[in-house]
Amino acid sequence: MNDKFFIDSNVLVYAYDQHDPNKQKTAQTVLTEAIKKGNATVSTQVIGEFFTIVTKKIPTPLSADDAYEVIKTLAVFPVLHIDIGMVHRAIETHTQYGISYWDSLILAAAERAGCTRVLTEDLQHRGTYHGLQVVNPFV
Repeated sequence: MNDKFFIDSNVLVYAYDQHDPNKQKTAQTVLTEAIKKGNATVSTQVIGEFFTIVTKKIPTPLSADDAYEVIKTLAVFPVLHIDIGMVHRAIETHTQYGISYWDSLILAAAERAGCTRVLTEDLQHRGTYHGLQVVNPFV
């Protein structure tokens, strides 16, 4: 069985945001297990969102240098580069499901990577989009 999954930026952010210790612990567990099993992937979009959020939007932001060091460690995961085909699929998904373009682009990347699940809190828990199941690890 394919247990490959896609990690959204909010999961990465919570791993480094001390503001909610329960979510931080859950996110850290997800990342630790993903590294051990080698079954997760991310995209350049996710990495960019992570950098912006952890350096500017969390209560105790990371320095740009610290965030960059974290991003270097994310290289253990396959990183999908966004291309025009994924943009097209995101627009189709946005139109079909009525979800944001950015969430649709996450789904397009997960689909391209051959994932079966997307870990995020931004979409309906247990929702299904193009055969991808959404799992909110914080539920």
